Amino acid sequence: MLLGSHVSIAGSIYESIDRAVSLGCNTMQIFSRNPRGWQVTKLSSSDVEEFKKRRKEKEISPVIVHIPYIINLASGDDKLYNKSISAYIEDIERAGLLGAEYFCTHLGSHGGRGEDWGIKRFTDGLNEVLKSASQDVTILLENTSGSGSWIGSKFEHLGKIINGVKKNDKLGVCLDTCHTFTAGYDFRTEKGLRNLLKEFDRIVGLDRLRLIHLNDSKGKAGSNIDRHEHIGKGEIGLEAFRRFINHPKLKDLPYILETPKKTPKDDPMNIAVVKKIAKG
Repeated sequence: MLLGSHVSIAGSIYESIDRAVSLGCNTMQIFSRNPRGWQVTKLSSSDVEEFKKRRKEKEISPVIVHIPYIINLASGDDKLYNKSISAYIEDIERAGLLGAEYFCTHLGSHGGRGEDWGIKRFTDGLNEVLKSASQDVTILLENTSGSGSWIGSKFEHLGKIINGVKKNDKLGVCLDTCHTFTAGYDFRTEKGLRNLLKEFDRIVGLDRLRLIHLNDSKGKAGSNIDRHEHIGKGEIGLEAFRRFINHPKLKDLPYILETPKKTPKDDPMNIAVVKKIAKG
């Protein structure tokens, strides 16, 4: 099973590889910089080469770089919107330099202007980004829980963006299990999971699904609450995850945990649980 976690890049960015390996991961997700600030430290060529060297030696693949929290390509604030486009391009370039296969992005908040407006705004922004980005990295659109003014909680949102992006051969989808569940797609039963996959395939296409963010949920189905929980300890539950990760159409995808990290024992605990249920 391709199983990893979101790991820290504290110190030198290549140390993230060591952290992933120590957890027993064979794939991983990182931020390429501080996710909460605009200031960016340039990646040195020596750090990039060491990152590539270590991931090759430890056979970590794929590597996913996640977009910083501050970027909002659906913003109605022109200053923030244009700043987000520039930062987005820069982050894709950084992901490409590191040799990452995927660049995972949230879709942003329309700030009260409506879903259709936000979807168009994001789509226009992504088209601008893809005009300038030179790195060969696949962008993954991550679905959301539907809280506040965030777009991306419905598969229709993802489908509209993909259809509106000119270079959409470089687009895929990251499905977050907590977000999916609290957005109203209840996959806790065999029928529920079957309906979920059928609807996703009809609207987006299962061939676009490249990554799973594996998280249990503190919120109930359809609550639109984006609060992650340890695997099997939330509203989704262990049996639903067992069925999900062993499904023939899902079992070969990379899985990244974004479960709570309150103690150093949390990631190993969740990884052990997933590995156990993956073996049936």
